[in-house]
Amino acid sequence: MTSYIKSVFLLCTILSLFSCKSQIVNDIKNQETLNDTTFVNLKDYSKDFVYDMKYATSDNFLKAKVYDCAECFLRLKTVKALIETNLELMKKGYKIKIFDCYRPLDIQKRMWKIVPNPEYVANPSKGSIHNRGGAVDITLVDANGIELNMGTTFDFFGIEASHNYQNLSQEIKSNRELLKTTMLKYGFNSFDSEWWHYNLKSALNDKVSNTKWKCD
Repeated sequence: MTSYIKSVFLLCTILSLFSCKSQIVNDIKNQETLNDTTFVNLKDYSKDFVYDMKYATSDNFLKAKVYDCAECFLRLKTVKALIETNLELMKKGYKIKIFDCYRPLDIQKRMWKIVPNPEYVANPSKGSIHNRGGAVDITLVDANGIELNMGTTFDFFGIEASHNYQNLSQEIKSNRELLKTTMLKYGFNSFDSEWWHYNLKSALNDKVSNTKWKCD
């Protein structure tokens, strides 16, 4: 009887492995059938990010909630590049924390209505890379989920937030450099005046979009 049980257990294990492998293959095939410019939810592709979606709250420079719910949608190619970046950072004991992702054009118009100043908000008549699904606003957290010191808060509009600003401690410079060099390695561009903002180079020519997502 013991031998029989072992045989059944072994068979179930093998079947389970094949089932798991089949699921992985199916997931890969499903991803491959999607165009790289398709909008997808980052959470459906990775559980390894930390989220603090600022514009789904009033904890932002607008002092207003402009998203109905906190979701991070991006074009698939942006998601792929971001996941690769995060995997490398995780090997060093860090994770990416996300403040903002794709921003529908209607949201851009809402933000412009609150703060109609191109120094702080992109004019919706032209649109921004956020409206194209190719931009992310991010920082890094350590293994305990604590944000690394980047010298300023997110959306701090002063010279201290610039990549070129040098009157910073070595710790802050190193933290910014870690984020920047890793992001650039996987196809992103930095934004000189905002240490938190990164654009996927291959998304710069994508169309401005007003694609909406449903809130649960």
